[in-house]
Amino acid sequence: MENRTKLLIAVGASVTANCQPCPEHLMKGAKDSGAEEKEIMEAIAIAKMVRKGAMAHMDEFASGLIGEAKPVAEDSENGCGCS
Repeated sequence: MENRTKLLIAVGASVTANCQPCPEHLMKGAKDSGAEEKEIMEAIAIAKMVRKGAMAHMDEFASGLIGEAKPVAEDSENGCGCS
């Protein structure tokens, strides 16, 4: 896998992991490796969708653990809702 692709994946992963220092550093590396601004923004947008879906399902799971009524996630039939 080429370095540009690895860095775009790392940008998305760092956003999904809520690691605030990493995206800025990784974005610079991605740009230096030839990634376009549009590609970086797409990696961030995908990461935000994944994080949002995972967070909604974790909230539902945690509510069930403490006996609260489980809210139905919008995309519960389609996995985590990240696609």
